[in-house]
Amino acid sequence: MAKLIKNGKVVDDNWQVLPADATEVPAGPVIVPLALWKSAAAELADRGELGVWLAPDEDPAEIAPALSGLDVVAVAFPKFADGRGYSTAALLRTRYGYQGELRAIGDVLRDQFFYLTRCGFDALQPQEARYTSEQLEAALASLGDFSEPYQGAVDRAEPVWRRHARGGVPA
Repeated sequence: MAKLIKNGKVVDDNWQVLPADATEVPAGPVIVPLALWKSAAAELADRGELGVWLAPDEDPAEIAPALSGLDVVAVAFPKFADGRGYSTAALLRTRYGYQGELRAIGDVLRDQFFYLTRCGFDALQPQEARYTSEQLEAALASLGDFSEPYQGAVDRAEPVWRRHARGGVPA
């Protein structure tokens, strides 16, 4: 079974991510591409255990009205150098107020895990077989390498200079 990092733990992943060209939805927990979700929204409405994934060029506003009914929203990273998913995650958390599981999928690398969590991702799903369970555990430990982020972000809105007193004067 595939593994992922979710809420600070390495866990088994029982969700199936359907490919972009999928036309049918199998039973069980499934994350469908936006195009399939839009074409079959009525049939999928009461399904349960449903998620939608967004490609880098897809607007999160398209799913905003339905966010409360989605168990998972995944954002695809087709290659590690494509950073549009960071903005998508931040928009989902801040502008649209999404509180459910926000998952980074695709070419997600260990070096990016910390920054992905800062943008609002709470689940990180690298490509299957990219990392062993031991490597994922080590990556999880590395999320604590930065104890005090300087900039404000989705996970901590205030920058460090607002969070700490300087020279005895409260910030």
